[in-house]
Amino acid sequence: MKKILAPGTVAAALAIAVAGVAAGTNPNTLTLAVYGDSPYLDKAFPNAPKAEFLATPAFIDTINADPAIQEIVHVGDIHSGSEACTVAYDQAIFNFWTAFQRPLIYTPGDNEWSDCTKTNELNGKDVFGHGPDFNGDPLIQLGIVRQTFFPNPGWTLGQHPMPVISQAIAYDPAFATDARHVENVMWEQSKTLFVTLNIPGGSNNDTDPWNGPARNQAAEDAERAARTGADIRWLNAAFARAEADNAHSIVIIGQADMWDTADLASHQTNYEPIIEAIASGSLRYGKPVIFFNGDSHTYRSDNPLQQNSTCYTESDPCAKDAWLQHPFYDVPNFHRIVVHGSTFPLEWLKLAIDPRAAWENAPTPTSWGPFSWQRMTQPQLTP
Repeated sequence: MKKILAPGTVAAALAIAVAGVAAGTNPNTLTLAVYGDSPYLDKAFPNAPKAEFLATPAFIDTINADPAIQEIVHVGDIHSGSEACTVAYDQAIFNFWTAFQRPLIYTPGDNEWSDCTKTNELNGKDVFGHGPDFNGDPLIQLGIVRQTFFPNPGWTLGQHPMPVISQAIAYDPAFATDARHVENVMWEQSKTLFVTLNIPGGSNNDTDPWNGPARNQAAEDAERAARTGADIRWLNAAFARAEADNAHSIVIIGQADMWDTADLASHQTNYEPIIEAIASGSLRYGKPVIFFNGDSHTYRSDNPLQQNSTCYTESDPCAKDAWLQHPFYDVPNFHRIVVHGSTFPLEWLKLAIDPRAAWENAPTPTSWGPFSWQRMTQPQLTP
């Protein structure tokens, strides 16, 4: 197993001791609230386009009011692809999130950093306050997101933050630049290992034609290569730690729908190294691995790494062919959930993890192995 602690990182060792030993051995059921792609500029309500934004405090209250929830996870995209990227908006979301009473774990989405050069997001405005000479380097936008939402490496957000293992501290010393990825974290609870990966939608930060006048292909290519490598090393470290700790299951959290059946397969090729790492790691691990993502907005439950697999979806019959986007794998112990987002009514997923459950149990539309979930909506928040 690769050593993932940089020399002398006492804080990382402490985080491992707290998150990995104390919480990781707890066999009790863990319940989380998972949501993402929210709040969006909702064009369905032209008289109140900021309706989701304005409803967010009440939405947070509904999660706080559920006594079963122990943590909250946001899978990225804190605004739509038609809203300008600004420091003020990011700060407003951060301020909203201070109302969460339990720990909040967040992984960035493309709309708040890698897509900030889109014509729709520029919207005639400077990106993060930069003038017309802004060179489109995505690390500028990502740096603002990191400064705003990850002020204390190794700790979550929320009124009662908990320690986590951050790649900013526990990086592989052979790859020192991985230390910049403060947003990649892992922790263990209820014999389950959780790992977040910064995987933005939009073909893993590809330079698309719609990227507008601030395009910078060289900077985007360099960013994508460095981050993809860091993501894979962090994922491999998570698998190794789960195996070493005899974890019952693994939860992977990212933003991108790497099997978006509404997208062209050719547009998703930049995800292939990450998908290969997930597939090979899952097969070696041999226990339940579940991936939660946003990006495509429509709830879906399926296994895109198993050929001809069945899926559970309410409105997307083509989801059963998701594996055709990357038809190289057959991984039965993998599952993924697309968290519904971007529309009213605002929605979150109530996820329960029972480490005593056998993953071989037959799946249902709302369960798979040790995982079960409910879609929670608040119709009263609809304008």
